[in-house]
Amino acid sequence: MTSLVAMAQTTVENTVENPVDSTVENTAGKTPVTLLGLGAMGTALARAWRAAGHPLTVWNRTPARAAALAAEGAQVADTAAEAVAANTLIVVCLLDDASVADALNGIDLTGKDLVNLTTGNPAQARDRAAWARERGARYLDGGIMAVPPMIGVPEAGGYVFYSGSRDLFEQHHKTLGVPAGTHYTGEDDGFAALHDVALLSAMYGMFAGAAHAFALIRKEDIDPTAFAPLLADWLVAMAPAVHQTADQLRSGDYTKGVVSRLAMQVAGTPTFLSTAEQQGVSPELLSPYFALMRRRLAEGSGEEDLTGVIDLLVR
Repeated sequence: MTSLVAMAQTTVENTVENPVDSTVENTAGKTPVTLLGLGAMGTALARAWRAAGHPLTVWNRTPARAAALAAEGAQVADTAAEAVAANTLIVVCLLDDASVADALNGIDLTGKDLVNLTTGNPAQARDRAAWARERGARYLDGGIMAVPPMIGVPEAGGYVFYSGSRDLFEQHHKTLGVPAGTHYTGEDDGFAALHDVALLSAMYGMFAGAAHAFALIRKEDIDPTAFAPLLADWLVAMAPAVHQTADQLRSGDYTKGVVSRLAMQVAGTPTFLSTAEQQGVSPELLSPYFALMRRRLAEGSGEEDLTGVIDLLVR
């Protein structure tokens, strides 16, 4: 899964100008890789494996996208079937689950190790894993926590969640770790996608809060570029609160280590709403969360933290 913050690209640009050197030809002992899909992410993956000396066979529905990689030493297959037949380790990085089904339709997967890095949800991952195993393949699902410029750049901190066959992961983790770090989440095939979506959901929640903050100052004589460092530092300072939330969830004690009581926080919400009204800003990004806070207060204890809101979300 390839969605991530644009800030990551700045990190990459600040750490390295030329992330991979596609001229490397030392292939001794390197696992051959077949890669299906040469979009922005697929191309970045391909170049990372080539730079590390892995023999690489690629296929893309639009052949022109493979031309540059062919010049860099990759073998270009005319069909997906030809690409799959070339190697045991098959990595798929396509548009969506339907594209995976279409590309692999009718292809013999017996004895293949299929690693699916295509964006999808947990149910799709589990279904695709069952589909692959019925066809004689081992299966890993992956969620990419990086943008293409982070691939092949260890300093950028990108990584990929993997779930599914532990044996497959252990056998190929060094090869899979070439483009980005690896994080194995377990044998449940849907866990990589679940971790990916969970982290990205938190990211969008953060973006929502940042959008509201910028909206509040939008009409004032406040330079957003001067405000941004204050906002970023505040978000960083608040981020460790997730550890306390996790500890409270595990213990079941939502009053453990509380600094700002739920009752106090609910009492403060009118200030946020009135400020938004005064600034001509819609409260639609905050109101749903405030409503959950009030509901939790009515059903629980004012001595809790905000952790109880999570239980309201779980159906």
